[in-house]
Amino acid sequence: MVATSTVDIRKLIAFVPSFNAILLVSSLLRVALILYSEWHDAHSVVKYTDVDYRVFSDAARFLLVPSEANLAQGPLGRWLGLGNPYTRATYRYTPLLAVLLTPNEWLHPSFGKYLFAGCDILAGIIIYKLLETTILPRLLDGPRNLSFKGEVFSKADTGTREEEQTVASQRVQRQATVLAAVHLLNPMVFTISTRGSSEAVLLLFVLTTLYCALNGQWDAAAVILGLSTHWKIYPFVYGIACLGALGGETMDGEGWRGYLKTTINQRTIRFTLLSAAVFTALGAGMYMLWGYPFLYESYLYHLHRVDHRHNFSPYFYPIYLTYPHSPVAPTLHNLPLWRRLILSPLASFVPQMVLSLGAGLLFGRRKEDLTFAWFVQTAVFVVFNKVCTSQYFLWYLLFVPLLCPRLSIPPRRVALCLLVWIGTQALWLSEAYKLEFLGENVFPGLWARSLVYVIGNCWVLAEIMSCYTK
Repeated sequence: MVATSTVDIRKLIAFVPSFNAILLVSSLLRVALILYSEWHDAHSVVKYTDVDYRVFSDAARFLLVPSEANLAQGPLGRWLGLGNPYTRATYRYTPLLAVLLTPNEWLHPSFGKYLFAGCDILAGIIIYKLLETTILPRLLDGPRNLSFKGEVFSKADTGTREEEQTVASQRVQRQATVLAAVHLLNPMVFTISTRGSSEAVLLLFVLTTLYCALNGQWDAAAVILGLSTHWKIYPFVYGIACLGALGGETMDGEGWRGYLKTTINQRTIRFTLLSAAVFTALGAGMYMLWGYPFLYESYLYHLHRVDHRHNFSPYFYPIYLTYPHSPVAPTLHNLPLWRRLILSPLASFVPQMVLSLGAGLLFGRRKEDLTFAWFVQTAVFVVFNKVCTSQYFLWYLLFVPLLCPRLSIPPRRVALCLLVWIGTQALWLSEAYKLEFLGENVFPGLWARSLVYVIGNCWVLAEIMSCYTK
């Protein structure tokens, strides 16, 4: 029976394409979509290219073409005669992104799209390597052999040890290929990057940080985490889980004293200082070059951001009602202080930070659980963020291929989770269409559907958490 099972496994493996084949298909797909985007944008009023890509491109042009009205505000930047990317309204990113996209001006307008698509591909390669060399082999060596026990490594197997190892290696590679394809061939992933969204760059930084952490390269992880946080502020929440996992490698004592020693020790302090130093050095360098506009647009703006445009977050409606130009805003400003605090955009940070940082403290106690901890942290950060659009979903979808081997979840429950996750978005989009394209006043109904979105996503997250196996 076991020998027959082994033969069947080999036959099954033969039907799974190689990772190189998946890589080639996903690369050609992205190139084709970028070429199509150029044709589509030239022949259609509704553009394929994301409006943010035009913002990035304009910022790169302002950077390359300084003028009296467009000079960097930092002392060093003025001395060097650099342009100011923040001359472009709504550019609220690190200047490094504009620097990366300067070839849009002197090489090709779609250079940035190819760059973002390339980051997608590199992320897929890292996912594959993590699965092949770190995550799946650890499952084989663990007490619960989730996928292989009793099939390949059974003592009753009549095959030779070399054959067993060969079949096992092939299974690991093919399973890693299938899971990496979840990222590489995900329509949401390749569509967003080929439309010109820069999320792929940040996700590559985050994934590289995780790769270094899971392989015990903590200094490198600290450096790249500092870079990631400079690029966009939210990855700082991963530092909490990293400190717990790093300190957990040197458990010393029990109770609260032992917990304190694992959280605050020489290794965790080194990690914190190194990551903070990279973040501070990058920020100081950008400030010297581009001055206060960098500091405000990249960081301070997001603290008091009042984005009253509708988005998946239910916070959009209170922000809309309290927006300065709203007809009901003067009445709301006469409310008591405690009610104004509740309606303030800053109030959204309380549940978001408590849940996200709390998840890092709770689940980030072992290096092997970092992927799970980061996934939970990111999911709650996105769900409870005061602004939430489809591209933010990529922040936690990035970890799904790495998390799948540790999930013990029946296929029916998987289907139900997908149905709820997609269904809540479709429900919201159907109402948002009436507001955006038909001009109907459906704000209360859209807000109610935003609440359904939050509840549905929280339920899916709870299901995933309950199916996670240590």
